[in-house]
Amino acid sequence: MNEPISIPEPSKSFPSISVTGDQGLLQWISTVDHKMIGIMYLLLALLFMLIGGVEALLMRIQLAEPLNHFLGPETYDQFFTMHGTTMIFLVAMPAVFGFAVYFTPLMIGANEMAFPRLNAFSLWITLLGGMLLYFSFLAGGAPDAGWFNYAPLNEKNYSINPGIDYYCMGLLLTGIGSVTTSINLIVTVLHYRVKGMTLNQLPLFVWMVFVNSFLLLAAFPALNAALSMLLLDRQFGAHFFNTTSGGSALLWQHLFWIFGHPEVYIVILPPFGILSEVFPVFSRKPIFGYSFVAASSVAIALLAFGVWAHHMFAVGLGNTADAFFSASSMLIGIPTGVKVFNWIATMYGGKIKFTVSMMFAIAFLIEFTIGGLSGIAFAIVPIDWQLTDTYFVVAHLHYVFIGGTIFGILSGLFYWFPKMTGKFLDEKMGKWFFWLFVIGFNGTFLVQHVLGLIGMPRRVFTYPDLPWYGALNMISTIGAFIMGISVLFLGYMIIKSLKSGKKAGNDPWDGFTLEWSTTSPPSLKNYDEVPVVTGRMPLWDLKQKNKK
Repeated sequence: MNEPISIPEPSKSFPSISVTGDQGLLQWISTVDHKMIGIMYLLLALLFMLIGGVEALLMRIQLAEPLNHFLGPETYDQFFTMHGTTMIFLVAMPAVFGFAVYFTPLMIGANEMAFPRLNAFSLWITLLGGMLLYFSFLAGGAPDAGWFNYAPLNEKNYSINPGIDYYCMGLLLTGIGSVTTSINLIVTVLHYRVKGMTLNQLPLFVWMVFVNSFLLLAAFPALNAALSMLLLDRQFGAHFFNTTSGGSALLWQHLFWIFGHPEVYIVILPPFGILSEVFPVFSRKPIFGYSFVAASSVAIALLAFGVWAHHMFAVGLGNTADAFFSASSMLIGIPTGVKVFNWIATMYGGKIKFTVSMMFAIAFLIEFTIGGLSGIAFAIVPIDWQLTDTYFVVAHLHYVFIGGTIFGILSGLFYWFPKMTGKFLDEKMGKWFFWLFVIGFNGTFLVQHVLGLIGMPRRVFTYPDLPWYGALNMISTIGAFIMGISVLFLGYMIIKSLKSGKKAGNDPWDGFTLEWSTTSPPSLKNYDEVPVVTGRMPLWDLKQKNKK
């Protein structure tokens, strides 16, 4: 009666990437293999990126010209809310987790995550949260109070449809998935490292994922508390945020941004780690200042919790609070600057190979720096008072999230795609995609800085026909459609590569870290035998040893 259940092993070491392969869809649904789960996280992110992208394009059509009536205000508010929520919680987070759960075990010489079933649970509950969020369209209307969901707009007096309730429940479920994944990653790094690999020898991508997991565990309770309190307000008549009954609308802002600003670093630290792997490999040099890159990640995680109120300078917190959060917001730019300096120093004097992955990494330095500098501007209270709630904020946010997170993820995709699939993404087509994406991105958001400076408010569904408003918004809309075309082009590239792409060897980039010592794609059991690690570039060390 107590005999263990026998789970049949797949007939192949690693199933076909196609869900219609000879092992069937059930193989993917039932898997606990970290590599397959990582791929499904990435596919989940791609699916919701397409959905969120369509929502963005519909908004940009509405804003293409003044006094447009393409979308009504109610519909626009729903698309606006769902776009932001989707891109942060259902695109950036799953993409980050996809690379993390796929490559963390491989890079530390482990054969699996610490808790394989918990890993699968995290994926499926994240998907369930996303599906629940989008079910709101069929249940009476999607949430319409913005992705930030400010009180009192989130109360029933202002949003009677159940969309806000689905927002709360959906994000609570995705939050559970995020927290469980973080716990899994922490335990995996602490207990499943190969013999000889100390914390001071971790690949920098794993370092960023490791620090990021602690940051997430510290940040998400604030959001979960706020969502639970809001549900109690709406369903049971509590008064946490209902100002007419003694609640506080500012309490929601504090709780949301205690989570919300660390969330910026939650989705940017793993891309920092990707770049810290890409720059050395394609510069043919070890990373410059390994210890500083790793330590600056810890500094970012600690400082992340001292900056949230710069989102609230306009609410009247007082000079003391404004001065503190202004100083801390400027201070957090220092560890980020350390990373940028070290990446540039890594490239300096190196034999740079301009692959698509490297091009996205270099573009990251430019685009993210623009977003970072505009963020420093918002740390200065008088400037913030002038620019808050204008399109300058929209530009800043997208230069951080797209110019930072998405550019880093795309760099990682071109870098690790050969390892995940055994095939290259076409480099020639990839460079076309790169330029289309970069031109579209800057065309969309660079002009929004100007729109903000001349006073166009954000969060509006239309605007008057004032000088430059129409022309700049039309440029932004054209840029958005170029971005949309580039994403479709990327999808075509991926499908083409899977069907007929050039085969990649086990180590096509002449890599430094352990994942490149496995087959492409890796076998079901990652390693039959892992060499003893003696340095920070174990595969490189092994290659040099074999040459002697």
